[in-house]
Amino acid sequence: MNNWRDKLFVTLQYLIPQHALSRLVGMLARSEVPWIKTTFINIFMKRFGIDLSEAQIEDPDQFETFNAFFTRALKEDARPLEAADAADIACPADGAVSQLGAIRANQVFQAKGHDYSLYDLLGGDSALASEFTNGQFATIYLSPRDYHRVHMPVTGTLRETRYVPGDLFSVNEATANGVPNLFARNERLVCIFDTEHGPAAVILVGAMIVAGIETVFSGQVTPLPKQVVTTDYQRTAPITLEKGDELGRFLLGSTVVLLFPEGKANFEADLKAGSLVRVKGKLGQYSEHTPA
Repeated sequence: MNNWRDKLFVTLQYLIPQHALSRLVGMLARSEVPWIKTTFINIFMKRFGIDLSEAQIEDPDQFETFNAFFTRALKEDARPLEAADAADIACPADGAVSQLGAIRANQVFQAKGHDYSLYDLLGGDSALASEFTNGQFATIYLSPRDYHRVHMPVTGTLRETRYVPGDLFSVNEATANGVPNLFARNERLVCIFDTEHGPAAVILVGAMIVAGIETVFSGQVTPLPKQVVTTDYQRTAPITLEKGDELGRFLLGSTVVLLFPEGKANFEADLKAGSLVRVKGKLGQYSEHTPA
């Protein structure tokens, strides 16, 4: 960690009641009481410099709740699909690259001195983890000011979801540098899709004061009982989402982790930790279609 402030910030997160605080914030964020939601929205807009010019609703007073403001929809033309080629991998969210690159055996890189295992990340399923051994990963951090809907990086049919209970540490850079196994210890929803290129995982990771995670196919997912909950979508009518379609949203900010199998994905050469990215922009390309 860079300085004493980062160390203090990380230490305090171990001490505070993470879930109780997050659920309390969630109650306030759902409130339709005018003075509560307006106060929250005005403070948030001033603190983070929120620009509503791209949003479908540009008047902050028109949002029914703080959650509605935070998960605001964008205008139809605000994020065109730039990763339009069939082999392109689209960025799932607005934000910044936390890390991306190769999965080393079953270890995913978090920050200097910190790796975490696929097995832990995926909620203790060794067969599922083996599908991504030696593959590729990308971790995208959504800051509080970003658009907070998550979109599909590729076209895929939903195979299963796994809700994995856990902590609610912040997921910013200071915490990633200071908390071991951060993304494999926070509450998260693992979504596994089958695509024409093989399996792909889109993992929505909860964080401090994230009041919940929602998906377009099941509504609000978290919080749930403190046990892994697997939902098999192969037993239902197929749910296929096209590249660029909305997958879900965070009720306050967090992180998305993408996983691809060995030898499948190449990320754009200029992307690195700290690179700013936009949803539906080109994150990479499937290897078998990459020009020699």
